[in-house]
Amino acid sequence: MSIVLITGDHPRHSHLVETLANTGLVSGWICETRESFEPEPPTGLSDDLNGLFRLHFRRRAEAEEEFFGVGRTVDVPTLSVTKDALNGDRVLAFLTDHAPKLVISYGCHKLSAATRNSCDAVFWNTHGGLSPEYRGVITHFWPSYFLEPQMTGMTLHETTDFLDGGGIVFQTAGSMIRGDGLHHLAARTVREYTERLAGKLAALDMSALPSGKIQTNSGRLFMSTDWRPEHLLLIYRHHEDRIVDQVLDGEITGRVPRLISEI
Repeated sequence: MSIVLITGDHPRHSHLVETLANTGLVSGWICETRESFEPEPPTGLSDDLNGLFRLHFRRRAEAEEEFFGVGRTVDVPTLSVTKDALNGDRVLAFLTDHAPKLVISYGCHKLSAATRNSCDAVFWNTHGGLSPEYRGVITHFWPSYFLEPQMTGMTLHETTDFLDGGGIVFQTAGSMIRGDGLHHLAARTVREYTERLAGKLAALDMSALPSGKIQTNSGRLFMSTDWRPEHLLLIYRHHEDRIVDQVLDGEITGRVPRLISEI
């Protein structure tokens, strides 16, 4: 067993851990407690935006439960931590004790250089977006907002000090399935990536892990402050959450994802 996983605790994160653990390669899991999966709307919203906010996050929770279930348990040694303890002594000791060849993170906060240097391992990060076009946060929302849901994808990249900027190891784009709304597309994208990644990892030589392909395009880095509830008007009022169908029907066209795989 040669892999330690560091993830958040949302359903998509637990699904990745369970799927990769089934390869027999995972020796430990560091799980960061994340924010509520169905947050309360900001104060001061209009009744319409308040309703859209609740609809948006309720649909996200329903899609994740449909695709990943809830309350999953994984039979590997697990260390639960808060955001403040993510780069603390217990995490460093856990990594030292398990001596992984590879550490894969997903949905956790930034790992410090001290954490990455605490063991003789390669660190890769799973990013819920296609880098470099969609780096940063909320990057399964923005492709649909910009009317190119076909650019909804996942990127496995080398972990560096630059947010989602390390060399790209592996990418997938979500399948475009008629009837999928934004959240079903996102959940399907995660599930397909996770299944393909498990197969890729099972075939890897852990003593000779490949380098990622350097990103030569800066793309766009999305920050949490870029998103506002008003953005939901385009998704749910103007397009009625049917943007995937509109692409399949040829009503909307856009870029074709150019995917990279070094594994």
